[in-house]
Amino acid sequence: MTEKTADQSRPLALITGGGTGIGAAIARRLASDGFEVVVAGRRREKLDEVVAAVEGAGGTARAVVMDVIDAASVETGIAGLGRCDVLVNNAGGALGVTRVEDGDPEEWERMFSTNVVGTLRVTQAVLPLLRRSARATIVDISSIAGERVYEGGAGYVAAKHGTSVVSETLRLELNGENIRVIDIRPGMVRTEEFSLTRLHGDQAAADKVYENVDRPLVADDVAECVGFVVGLPQHVNIDTMVIKPVAQAAPHKVHRGPIDWKRA
Repeated sequence: MTEKTADQSRPLALITGGGTGIGAAIARRLASDGFEVVVAGRRREKLDEVVAAVEGAGGTARAVVMDVIDAASVETGIAGLGRCDVLVNNAGGALGVTRVEDGDPEEWERMFSTNVVGTLRVTQAVLPLLRRSARATIVDISSIAGERVYEGGAGYVAAKHGTSVVSETLRLELNGENIRVIDIRPGMVRTEEFSLTRLHGDQAAADKVYENVDRPLVADDVAECVGFVVGLPQHVNIDTMVIKPVAQAAPHKVHRGPIDWKRA
């Protein structure tokens, strides 16, 4: 589908990292809210699955293969849009849980490239399109790691601090324009790939992250919050939204065991 053949009566939302997890859930939610969604990511097969799910539910979607750490890839991907009302900078991720003294500089560089420089590249490319929109909104998916440190997480924490700083600074710099800038900071979210990637494919270790946690967040919970902030009147900006499961009081304090939800 090209921009000329797309249904331009629908506002358009671009979601990076849109092929899996939180990004895919956000795409489904915004599509259900009436957006045409463009899911961007590196893996065509995953993007196509999201497009099929959205269209199967009656929505409108298309896929753009784009790597946020590759300047040429971003330029080509955004050039094909023609318009954009909402940008969701979701591409990112974590690698490793090592102490600072044992940290792998290449992993740190990769995390900074995706979470910070990737956010920068896509935002720079999309801003001219957003400036033509009456619904212009940027949603950056950061993390509670963007405001709290914890042992073994310095590389990811530094990267997500960077993501949040980009949001906070951009909001100051765009003051006086109609563009909203929103920083979403989820806590523990159980998805298929996040912890598995962080722990280098060790499924047992990834499962242990969520072991005995009564109702960690899932991707749809974050998507629900994104739908809420995007759907507010344009003059309302939710600067920062921190989302954690009840079982998680802080990054380092997680209750492992049942919670009495007072169900009948």
